[in-house]
Amino acid sequence: MGLVVAIVAVLLVLVAFAMVIVVRRRGRTVRGPAVREAEAARPAPREPELTAPAAVPPALLVPVREGLGARIRGLFAGKAPTEDEWRRLEEVLIRADVGPNAARTIVERVRERYGDDEDPAQLLADEIAEVLTGDHDLDVQPGRLSVVMVVGVNGSGKTTSIGKLATRLAGTGYKVSLANSDTFRAAASEQLGIWAERSGAHVVSQARGADPGAVAFDAVHAAAARGSDVLLVDTAGRLHTRTPLMDELQKVKRVLEKAHGKPPEEVLLVLDGTTGQNGIQQARVFTDAVGVTGVILTKLDGTARGGIVVAVRDELGVPVKLVGTGEGTDDLEPFDPHAFAAALVA
Repeated sequence: MGLVVAIVAVLLVLVAFAMVIVVRRRGRTVRGPAVREAEAARPAPREPELTAPAAVPPALLVPVREGLGARIRGLFAGKAPTEDEWRRLEEVLIRADVGPNAARTIVERVRERYGDDEDPAQLLADEIAEVLTGDHDLDVQPGRLSVVMVVGVNGSGKTTSIGKLATRLAGTGYKVSLANSDTFRAAASEQLGIWAERSGAHVVSQARGADPGAVAFDAVHAAAARGSDVLLVDTAGRLHTRTPLMDELQKVKRVLEKAHGKPPEEVLLVLDGTTGQNGIQQARVFTDAVGVTGVILTKLDGTARGGIVVAVRDELGVPVKLVGTGEGTDDLEPFDPHAFAAALVA
């Protein structure tokens, strides 16, 4: 009896399932054309409207859209400058990394010269150029070996700047040698080798982890034996806050002096143009440690403004020798204070 009941239940389920399928098929057959006609006549659903973003306040676009010169002229537009305008001019310069001491001095000089018919931006460019004026030529000469030691923090573009400088010197007839005293960074030797191929320079290098001073010593003698005019010495990038590393840098300089018979002709600090006021501390520590004679300012392409060099020159008396303006092999130029000042306030 139980078996019969089970069979009947299964049959009932199957019949019900078949009826559902038939009903669905009939619904599609009967309603299909009517539904399609109704859908064709029905207007398409409206896309949800997107709310437009609020406009950016014009004042926030000024630093991007306009240069320092435009902001300066805006302070003086159509009116005699007040004490507040002169104070704001000083603040503008400080925000451009010129430094508080240099900004104060420059504003005082501009104020002394300012008249109704004067362009304040041009006056400012003149005063900035005056601060930057100095001996911007590299102390290298053909016919004798000149040693150029290059220092800087990690990521400042030190090795790239050396490669560009080697290319520039070789292109003007100098015979160049390179010393890889950055023996701790695995890619340093390879990177310097690539630049050597481009410039035709000779590279003196040793195994990774070798004593940087020993490399420098060998490089001086090798460069002299080859009759090189310039030896560019690459040193390990280091944080200026790490005393043991700075002590090692001093050792490299002493070794160069011993091998060369006199101090290096140049000790160049590679300074990132985007570094801001931290660049002052970098320049001070490196100058105290190894006697920096000049600055190579890098990363002036893009948004970098490089106002920090005004502060470095004003506070430490260290001149800029070269500026890097891009990633190309030839994007390293001698520093022109008047052109730089004009670009800074453009």
